This record gives sequence, C-alpha cells and structure tokens, in this order.
Amino acid sequence: MSGGTAVYALTPQGAALAVRLVRALGGELFLPARMAADAPGAHGFASLTELVGENFHVYAAHVFVAACGIVVRAVAPHLRGKDADPAVVVLDQGGRHAVSLLSGHLGGANDLAREVALVCGGEAVITTATDCAGLPSLDVLARDSGLAIENLAAVKAVNAALLEGRPVQLFDPQGRLAVPGEHAGLFEWLAAPHLLDLERPSVLVDWRAGGAGPNSLALRPKAVVAGVGCRKGTQGAEIVKALAQACAARGVALGSVGALASIEAKRGEPGLAEAARELGAELIFFQAGELAGVAVPNPSPMPLKHVGVESVCEAAAMLAAGTAKLLAPKRKTPTVTVALALRA
Repeated sequence: MSGGTAVYALTPQGAALAVRLVRALGGELFLPARMAADAPGAHGFASLTELVGENFHVYAAHVFVAACGIVVRAVAPHLRGKDADPAVVVLDQGGRHAVSLLSGHLGGANDLAREVALVCGGEAVITTATDCAGLPSLDVLARDSGLAIENLAAVKAVNAALLEGRPVQLFDPQGRLAVPGEHAGLFEWLAAPHLLDLERPSVLVDWRAGGAGPNSLALRPKAVVAGVGCRKGTQGAEIVKALAQACAARGVALGSVGALASIEAKRGEPGLAEAARELGAELIFFQAGELAGVAVPNPSPMPLKHVGVESVCEAAAMLAAGTAKLLAPKRKTPTVTVALALRA
C-alpha cells in the first residue's frame, strides 16, 4: 500500500463534491471517462469495479461519492483483513452523511469520515462499538502510541471487556500506551507480567517475547535495533529469518524491532529494504568511519576485508540505539549477520 487517498464519484453532482474533497484533503480524483475531461487532473475510468480492483491496495484510503451497495460490491472481492485493508468512506452526493464503511480503527476510516463530513458540512456516521460508547479502542491506542500489535485477534476480547465495564489488566512498565486520563480507571495497572491472570483480558506492553495468554493483547514497542550485515543479493526473506532466529534466541519479540542498521555500502541492497518493510522498521545507514569509531565485543577481519571496518552489525546496532552495550552479540548465518541493541 503506497499511501494517499483515492476519491471517486459517479454522477455530475457527486463529481462536483469529489472535486471539493480533493482540493480540501488532497488525493487523486477518479471520474467516469465522460466527466473526467471537465475536471482538471481527474483520471477517467470505464468500469468502477475494474478500477477498484487496480486501486484498492495501492491507496491507503478511498472515498466514494456513491451508494453504499455499489461500493460494497466493488470492494468485497479485495478484502484481506482489518490489519491490511485500507480505509473506505462512503458519502452521499449531497454531502449529508459520511459513512465509515471499512477499517474504521486501524485504517483510519473513522477519522477520515469526520474530516470528510467537516469539509461537506455533513455528519460522520461511525458504527464501531467503542466509538459509539465513548471508549478507547485498543487497536487505535496502540497505533497512536507507536506500538505494534502482535496478536490482533485479542483486540476483540479486550474491547469487549471495556464495553462490558470489566477492568482490563495492563502491564506497561515504561508507560508507552497513551491511555487518556479520563479512561485510566478502565485499566488495572500491574507491576510485573507474572501477575497477569491469563484467564482475564489483559494488555501486555513489552519488547520481550512471550507472556501473553489467549485473552492477552501483546503490544510491542519499537525499542530494539537490529544491526545487519549481509552478502550482496541476499533476499529479504533470508534477512527476516535471521532476525527472527536472533530475536528468539534472546527472548525478543520480533515485532519490537524498530530499525535495521547497516553500513552505507549496503544502502542499495533490495533485501534490506524488503526486510524493513515487512517488519515495519526504519532503515539506518552509517559511514564506515562512524562504525570504525565504535568499540565492539566481537571485531572481525572479514568485514574489514570487504567494507573496511572490523564490525558492521554490532557497531551499527549500538550506534543506532545510542548505547554502548549489546542486547545480543553478533549471530551469523551463511548470508546474514545480526546483532541486537536496546534503544537508550
């Protein structure tokens, strides 16, 4: 999904409203071919069904000025899941009702519906239960707090407990989950993960793997940096596998890897970019001189021979994490070296 918003309309009145939305919110405008010529910058189409098939997982959000039934039939074949589907908002051509149809929470359709309604002077139609009850939704809180959701299915149990007025256990030693003050009383704050009653709904915010039961929502802070060295042409899947093995050996949740760090000479490696995308991690590169200045526990003549420094993965991990010690020292596979550091 590349991002951005696609705005569609099917009628002349709807097209005029769609133009207003694009001007106010940005995005790409799509109109039937017979109308597109009269709207500068609009993309013409012959079949909405075919166009949605091409666009659906390209754009992060879709706004349709059309009937809900038409939109449901167009998007239904392309749905993958709440953690993968883009936001979909449907608007009547009078601009009276902006309906959050799909991915209200993680995709941001609820917020988008509110923005659209504001532009049109209409009303946002939100049907997600927590929003209707004025309660926080854990998937939204996690997203807004920069936390990766490890087991999305557990959101249902936690949100259900909130809706029923049952307290939710919360282990969050660093206070990373941004719970609004007015909702703090909904949570039972625990000092250690072993105090969790695994039979009750709970939220576990920790970079360490494990600890979550079937009713426990595991939220992973992006607190770990992985220093990575790799052979030229190494595939992203190989890098992710090596990272997963290194994390498992040290008891680190893979979802807590927030950055991959390496030497500048590896910037053009597609495998590193693929691995970073899959993990939702940023990519950081350092010049050889920067890495050479880091004292590492396991220097090696091999990287010195190939890239001019005695360490890539350990030095990069420590430098990117802003720490002088490693969480896990260098670990090697035939094509990848990995070291882990915890951000200071």
